[in-house]
Amino acid sequence: MSHSALDSGPAAAGSAAAVSPEPGQPKAETTPPVRKRRRSFLPYGLILPAAILELLIHIGPMLLGIWIAFISLTQLNLTNWLNAPFVGLQNFINGLNPESTIGQAFFSTVGRTLGYTILVVGFSWVLGMAGAVFLSSNFRGRALLRTFFLVPYALPAYVGTIAWAFMFNQRDGAVNQILVDTLHLFGDERPFWLLGENSFGAMVIVNVWQLWPFAFLMLMAALQNVPTDVYEAAAIDGTTLWQQFRRITLPMVRPANGVLLMVMSLWTFNQFNVPFVLFGATSPKEATLISPLIYQNSFGSWNFGLGGAMSVLLLIALFIASAFYIRMVLPKGADND
Repeated sequence: MSHSALDSGPAAAGSAAAVSPEPGQPKAETTPPVRKRRRSFLPYGLILPAAILELLIHIGPMLLGIWIAFISLTQLNLTNWLNAPFVGLQNFINGLNPESTIGQAFFSTVGRTLGYTILVVGFSWVLGMAGAVFLSSNFRGRALLRTFFLVPYALPAYVGTIAWAFMFNQRDGAVNQILVDTLHLFGDERPFWLLGENSFGAMVIVNVWQLWPFAFLMLMAALQNVPTDVYEAAAIDGTTLWQQFRRITLPMVRPANGVLLMVMSLWTFNQFNVPFVLFGATSPKEATLISPLIYQNSFGSWNFGLGGAMSVLLLIALFIASAFYIRMVLPKGADND
């Protein structure tokens, strides 16, 4: 034992013994010093602006809309909306009453919106998958076709919809000039495409034209991750192209398909821009969707309470449908996460 350790007291002597064991004795195990984590508020400060913007842009208006659903807010008390009378569930009862005109319009519009969503998402997915599979093979001009397919997605939605409104014009539109003047499909009668029953089909065509490039882009990216060795092995085994698509392509892109279908369904069910630009503030009865109906009740009839109640019902329905879809269709993706 060194003299310096004895001169510094018993504690220093013990520490010196731990560091310098006696000759012939086994070396004592030492534990690394535990560093205390310094609590930093930097991460919270970095996400604080995003949290404030989310609160102001999304959460705040959503809570305000929910509160409006429980009050009687009309044109008469709009200027004094903070003192609008509380009516409880009366707006929901009016909207869900199947015997009233409002309830009948609500339920028929929900059914029409569901059909519209199925048609638009279905056609968009089929076109997107066909384009993605077609452009997965190597051939001259593939890059040009990829760019050409993405043009509808790159155009602003309002510009594309206005162009379609001109083409569907009954007197001078390109659709009637081709179908009636060139192909003589309807005789001398020039159909109205933005009125009556034809308006629903016109709206489906415009929305599919806008949406399918997004499906094509997502599925094209998913197909890039499918190894070509699998297709080569399947071809050696004698499988047809349809069998390769059904047994290899679809299972391999299933996670991307699940997210893609959910996103497109939510967008389409909430569709407002296409009918508003095509038909104006009031859509034809045959083409009224749920979002334009909420707009008409709020800003056409000045019944903001009823419009808020319908918005809350739409929010609850979409939340339940999304949760059910994620649970049933994407369980493997959740486990992998």
